[in-house]
Amino acid sequence: MLRRLLFLLGLKLFLFGNLWADFQVFAPCSQTSTLWIVKAHTGKQKFELKVIKKVNLGFKGRVITKHPHKPLLYVISTRGEEGRVPGAVIFLNEDGSYKSHKGIHFKDDACFLSLDKEGKHLLGISYGSGRLNVYPLDSDGIPGDAISTINEGMNKAHCVLLPPDGKNLYIPYVKNNLALLQYSYDGDSGKISPLEPKNANPPEGTGPRHMAYHPTLPMVYFSNEQGVGLSVYHRQANGQLKVKQDINILPQGMSKIGLSASDLLITPDGKFLFAGLRGHKQNFDHISRYRVLEDGRAEFLGLTKAEKIPWGLTLSPNGKYLMVSATLGSSLNAYRILPGGNLQEVDSLAWDTGISDLITR
Repeated sequence: MLRRLLFLLGLKLFLFGNLWADFQVFAPCSQTSTLWIVKAHTGKQKFELKVIKKVNLGFKGRVITKHPHKPLLYVISTRGEEGRVPGAVIFLNEDGSYKSHKGIHFKDDACFLSLDKEGKHLLGISYGSGRLNVYPLDSDGIPGDAISTINEGMNKAHCVLLPPDGKNLYIPYVKNNLALLQYSYDGDSGKISPLEPKNANPPEGTGPRHMAYHPTLPMVYFSNEQGVGLSVYHRQANGQLKVKQDINILPQGMSKIGLSASDLLITPDGKFLFAGLRGHKQNFDHISRYRVLEDGRAEFLGLTKAEKIPWGLTLSPNGKYLMVSATLGSSLNAYRILPGGNLQEVDSLAWDTGISDLITR
């Protein structure tokens, strides 16, 4: 009897224990040159957001990412002189609290930063120039000079993110430079080589912007910036992407003018996708919700009302909460992810206008 009770208690802790694990949100603001640090208290009775610290970075940081293993964050500006783009490495204590930061310089600005799973390289893609850079990390996680740079001669690139096996890179371009370029990637050397054909040729009018990989299936998902929906691609054995779905989520007859999709996330279990929908010139700011089917295709579930211009999205470390930055709404908004994929807003916090990127630890 005692053994059964202990088993049930352990099962309960496994299933629900992490639901109430506190975490922190980190978000740089380019307008105030600060790094916001917010604690999310996830108690059984109440979810609460509270500002812990605002760090003066000394430069207009806007994009942030984290090291997969070390207590480090990386921040970069979206503007700057080539070779002298300001950035910083943020050092955290083991409990995730802020310790210190060190200013560094990057070769190019970046609208998106990411790391490989091994923590060997930091990758950045520039929207303004379209250039892709790979920076080696030393044993302390500090970036060195770029060892690989890809320049396709066109701008409006938006995302760089490695798949679970780390063997390919896919770079989406939006608007008039619509493209989805494909490369092989050597995680040891940081070398990038184009696939043939190089362009996966996304459907006209889609504008793949941000991406997410299924954790176990060879499927890649893109938020469609201009298409205002979701596109689903199958990643074939040779690394090439083949489009499987182009999902339009707007009500029939509704104009796309003044609307665009933003960030995209998939839950760690691969069951749900969430994307931002920005109502630049329409009062139509939402989070779009999708269920991932057994074959990896996606099913549109519906829209959850959001504050003005939901730009950046991130998940809590346990994958139970969705955090959204409303750029013009000047707020951080927290949602609990319900079992069926619905979102329940649990708290919001006012912060600087213009914050677009955020991560949790």
